Amino acid sequence: MNAMNSARYQPHPRPTPTQRQWPDASLKAAPRWSSSDLRDGNQALFEPMSNAHKLQLFERLCAIGLREIEVGFPAAAAAEFAFVRQLISEGRIPDTVRIAVLTPARHDLIALTLQALAGAARATVHLYHAIADDFREQVFAIDRATLSERIVASVTAIREHAERHPETSWCLQFSPEHFSSSDPAYALQVCDAVSLAWQADDARPLIINLPATVECCMPHVYADLIEYMHRHLARRQYLTLSVHPHNDRGCAVAAAELAVLAGAERVEGCLFGHGERTGNVDLVTLALNLHSQGVAPGLDFGALDSLVHLVQTCTGLPVHPRHPYAGDLVYTAFSGSHQDAIRKGLQQQQPEAVWRVPYLPIDPGDVGRDYNGLVRLNSQSGKGGVAYLLEQRGVRLSRRHLIDFSARVKTLSDGGGEVSAEQLWQFFLACYASDAHRQPWQLHSFELSADGQSIDLQMHHADRSVHLSGHGCGTLDAAVAALPRRLEVVAYSEFSLTCGSTAEALAVIEGQGDGLPFFAVGVAANRILATLLALCSALNQSESAHQPG
Repeated sequence: MNAMNSARYQPHPRPTPTQRQWPDASLKAAPRWSSSDLRDGNQALFEPMSNAHKLQLFERLCAIGLREIEVGFPAAAAAEFAFVRQLISEGRIPDTVRIAVLTPARHDLIALTLQALAGAARATVHLYHAIADDFREQVFAIDRATLSERIVASVTAIREHAERHPETSWCLQFSPEHFSSSDPAYALQVCDAVSLAWQADDARPLIINLPATVECCMPHVYADLIEYMHRHLARRQYLTLSVHPHNDRGCAVAAAELAVLAGAERVEGCLFGHGERTGNVDLVTLALNLHSQGVAPGLDFGALDSLVHLVQTCTGLPVHPRHPYAGDLVYTAFSGSHQDAIRKGLQQQQPEAVWRVPYLPIDPGDVGRDYNGLVRLNSQSGKGGVAYLLEQRGVRLSRRHLIDFSARVKTLSDGGGEVSAEQLWQFFLACYASDAHRQPWQLHSFELSADGQSIDLQMHHADRSVHLSGHGCGTLDAAVAALPRRLEVVAYSEFSLTCGSTAEALAVIEGQGDGLPFFAVGVAANRILATLLALCSALNQSESAHQPG
């Protein structure tokens, strides 16, 4: 195998940090969010979304609280133009939402873009142009001065159009594409020229969006670049500093978080990180990261599973089962030690207290999940997982009983594959319930005295009917006294079942018969019958244990 030649690569330009402030900053409020799902995310799909799917996604983006949504690239295709027109002409845009559209710095395409926005109440024109030397020299073959003049001319054209159409509330967004691989001083010069040409002020808002078009530097270096721009941009009070990180190095979320610490006020990305190559910054992960730190994200992901389904339907792209917060398995533990810690943490967690459950950075209920899928069993699982799944049905076993059952479950799970909660329950009944031990003793009927201290049992033993009577301090004591074999009850518990059975009561008996331990359960419509069935199971286990051979 050929060795990789890392010497062919070098770090990209960065400012010399002086008195860095961002490392000591903390996130106290969410940034402004902007969704690029319908433009950047859509451009990255195998097959672009239909306008019907775009409309579905647009409406959901509005519903979860996004107020800035880039809805397309109208100069790129007729379908893109038609979708922007549909949103405006059909009045689909809520009063609280500002749409944005993308355009390159070409006068003919700018004109077409502005035509698509006719009649919009609020609109952002997103102008972009690559400024990195690699692009300027290899793609455009122009010098820096010429490139700056091209950008300024485009900004001027958009401003003049805005002045002719005051019925629309206009905003300009400028992205110096490939910002993070550009000379920082030149990027600053271009952005200052843009704000001057736009004549940015309170009435004429400007967004300076600094993209890591291809993520090429470590997150802390990106933060240094953002802080450099934040400190040195002219007319800073009239500008919104925005970031658009891509994920080529797998660090987009980290880069965005550090960029906000460094002065960025707005983050542009896609739900679940959709976008070209490895994708854009993941807005769901970023927002829920804030939520996990006690910072309200301002976006509603309380029905996250349905959002996953919608995005998958509209885009044709899957959301990975291990995707942060949203994946099918991210709140699920298979490991025995993890299961035990989650179970104990949930038992101690108070409803309104600070969330402190091991292995769960947020409460799954916050995103619309329940606790049923938190623990799943396979060969890696242990007692904690078994206990948790039984407790979900309302059954809590003693430690001795749990050890006995977990050892039996191991023989089941070691065969490979997952053991479902229903399989576990049926296996539990098969191990301990009276129905699993029908021979030789079976309960036919019983009669209990009014004071509950005497009982008559009609039993079947093999092929004959047997009548038994007993007296004691309560039903259990009386029934034990009636049995033909001496059983010593060490522990007794009864539970109301919460799911998975039409029966309402479960009785669990732990004891010894002729010196041998047993665990027995009975399931019935009421606790008395459940107790008698559990004793019947114990009697059969004891007799079976003393059978010859």
